[in-house]
Amino acid sequence: MAATSKPCEAPVAEIAPRLATAVPRYTSYPTAPHFHAGITAERVAGWLSGLAAGEAVSLYIHIPYCDKLCWFCACHTKHTRRYEPVTEYLAALDGEIAAVSRLVGERVRVRALHLGGGSPTMLAPDDLRALGARLRGAFAFAPDAEVSIEIDPNDMDEGRLDAMADFGMTRASLGVQDFDPRVQDAINRHQSFALTRSVVEGLRARGVGSVNLDLLYGLPHQTEESLAATIDSALSLAPDRIALFGYAHVPWFKKHQTMIPEAALPGTEARYAQALLAARRIEAAGYAPIGMDHFALPGDRLAVAAREGRLARNFQGYTDDPCATLIGLGPSSISRFAEGYAQNVADIGNYQRAVAGRGLATARGIAFSEEDRARGWVIERLMCDFAFSAAEAARRFGATGRALVAEAERHLRDDGLLVRHGDRFVVTAAGRPLVRTVAARFDGYLAAGTARHSLAV
Repeated sequence: MAATSKPCEAPVAEIAPRLATAVPRYTSYPTAPHFHAGITAERVAGWLSGLAAGEAVSLYIHIPYCDKLCWFCACHTKHTRRYEPVTEYLAALDGEIAAVSRLVGERVRVRALHLGGGSPTMLAPDDLRALGARLRGAFAFAPDAEVSIEIDPNDMDEGRLDAMADFGMTRASLGVQDFDPRVQDAINRHQSFALTRSVVEGLRARGVGSVNLDLLYGLPHQTEESLAATIDSALSLAPDRIALFGYAHVPWFKKHQTMIPEAALPGTEARYAQALLAARRIEAAGYAPIGMDHFALPGDRLAVAAREGRLARNFQGYTDDPCATLIGLGPSSISRFAEGYAQNVADIGNYQRAVAGRGLATARGIAFSEEDRARGWVIERLMCDFAFSAAEAARRFGATGRALVAEAERHLRDDGLLVRHGDRFVVTAAGRPLVRTVAARFDGYLAAGTARHSLAV
């Protein structure tokens, strides 16, 4: 069963020394810095060919372009004002879709499709419809497949709204970040509340049943007062879900973040105070907390999955998607198979050349060991449920699981962030805002790595 008490309730004084800890976000384990070139396109072709008949899978499609570059963004994307590069990219994407389709045929059933970016909303309406037709021609879709698209409201018009309805979208995720003009100036993301409201209304008028809003705290010039105003505006739109992320300032990874004035960024304690304020305000409006940074109305599929202990975590964040296999298409996309992870080449030009040459664009990845699977399961359960069962760890992974239970027993003495209640190891109230730090204790690669990560809160 999932944990039920609310996150983000620990006083600042209890966790202040640990707020500045830099740890992974654990949307995968092992994490991407530990991928290597030993996972080749030929190996991934074997993994694809080996998928079982009737297996349910998810698809992720990466659209790696934006018509305006937001300075806060850490995604793999490229700024362009011309549409020709997008057209060329879509032709290469067609090639990868065809290559994967030849390997899996109609053996698998697509249960979820996610378009991310970049800005999928850059696609011209006819191109979006054509992409949908190609995907449905290449793969067998379940009748109730969830189809979600990340939306930049600045790109939207009636034609794109109609095209998304024709594409079969069932869930929309709108980037908001913050409605305060001063904050928007500092992150180069200008988006009025009126525009956002009109897009939400247009989506609902076309039958889209689930709307998510992405919000950020920890932005330059952001205060508790300004964040509260943004939260209240967002709540007035009655979204089905809210994702509340801490801004990840990683200028060593994304050079355009150097445009953000670091002196205007809130400190770690101020970030935590913002996170607390936002969470309490959203929960007071009737939303259930999901994991460390999502919220959903009680009847939403994500909230139901969390209550039933079925919450999962992948590269799109928290999800109720039960599929063990995720096939990523497009540059930088990551696939997950029973055997391991595989990531496509990130550079768009190299991606296009790889697809033209061999159909698949795999650049790197990692094959799972039994220990990877066991540690990954523990980390996912901590990130989703703030707890894991000792008995289930042993049942699933045998001696490896029992060794992790013994490891967890040793962590009980660390600093009180993890306790044991009967069969379950549970993250304490003080530890919940730092669940990434707790999860990192079970990361067998972290100590040996050189990657830099964002703040724990």
